[in-house]
Amino acid sequence: MWAYVIRRLILMIPTLVIISIVVFTIIQLPPGDYLESYIAELQSQGESVDKQKIAFLRQQYGLDKSMPEQYFTWITGFFQGDLGYSFEYNMPVTEVVGDRMYLTILVSTVTIIFTWIIAFPIGLYSATHQYSWGDYGLTLIGFIGLATPNFLLALVLLYLANVYFGTSIGGLMDAKFINQPWSWDKFVSVLEHLWIPVIVIGTSGTAGMIRRIRANLLDELNKPYVVTGRAKGLGETRLLLKYPFRVSLNFFIADIGNMLPSIISGAEVVALVLSLPTTGPMLLSALQSQDMYLAGSFLMFLAMLTVIGVLISDLLLAVLDPRIRLGEGATR
Repeated sequence: MWAYVIRRLILMIPTLVIISIVVFTIIQLPPGDYLESYIAELQSQGESVDKQKIAFLRQQYGLDKSMPEQYFTWITGFFQGDLGYSFEYNMPVTEVVGDRMYLTILVSTVTIIFTWIIAFPIGLYSATHQYSWGDYGLTLIGFIGLATPNFLLALVLLYLANVYFGTSIGGLMDAKFINQPWSWDKFVSVLEHLWIPVIVIGTSGTAGMIRRIRANLLDELNKPYVVTGRAKGLGETRLLLKYPFRVSLNFFIADIGNMLPSIISGAEVVALVLSLPTTGPMLLSALQSQDMYLAGSFLMFLAMLTVIGVLISDLLLAVLDPRIRLGEGATR
């Protein structure tokens, strides 16, 4: 196992290098350095430009050098914790992210836990009670959840809360706690506002996971090893959880590669509708304003999480399913 892990870690190096080159190429578009693009964007909006500040940034980040030198300066700074300077926010990228990263991780983690708590029991029930009234009812609810866009559900909740309760559910905390240091009252305020985005974001994810758990579990329940286990006298609950349910979770473990970056990026459109101070809207704003140090560092970080997530999912799949081996071929 350790040989496999070391081999995969070595293979991750050229993968991350290629990804970093692609990201750097993206942040260099349109032609010309992105500082010039940012200046043109400000001037088109009628805003003034501090020429001394522009000259300082150009020199500090090597924008007056060749492309290979610029790439080396950017990538070495990235791995040293210097993510560059945000032109839009007029501060280092690490300070721009700030509390947004923690709030995004909080919202996404609670949403994932909410999805698991709801989806697993319902998926188990639907698979073990196939074509029952409960299965039909839960299937109908799942299809409604899949068909309803998250941003539309967010708009409906905003409207209902304003019309019938006279309150606003936007944001993740009361206005008085914005840009204030963390305290117990601020944490309680975040918890009070957290349930709406969790329900909105988790609705479609929960519905989709229910359908996948049901389909995978139904496929496993019809296999010979389940019949053999039942014939040997294993209890239904033990038989279900120890074998077919465990194997049906393969898709869930394999999805960790996508789950890790989603924890950081969050649901961008829902965050915009609900005015959530998470990193998703920040990334969209950076792309729109051509704040490429902020956008490029964010994209590189998401790519790293994806690569790491794929490695973790491979290792967990080998632990979960004994049929999966980490070697390069089956040995007899």
